[in-house]
Amino acid sequence: MEEVNLIAESVKFMFLGMGVVFAFLTIMIFVLKAQGIILTKFFPQEEKKPVNSSPIVTNNTKTEAAKMAAIVAAVQHHKNLKG
Repeated sequence: MEEVNLIAESVKFMFLGMGVVFAFLTIMIFVLKAQGIILTKFFPQEEKKPVNSSPIVTNNTKTEAAKMAAIVAAVQHHKNLKG
């Protein structure tokens, strides 16, 4: 019977496995980049045109003030906890 160095065999298998994974990921990156180029060539993004140039004004000042008050209270509470 021939004596087999198990550590050397495990190192060989480790590098083989890591090499296969690295090669697969490298190939996958190139394929995804090529796919992105092909898709943008045949299906370009359409530019969105603004419907109305005037800004939309909503009546949510009360909710914005309540959010700001809650944020300020949370920061003050956090500072008080630290001492």
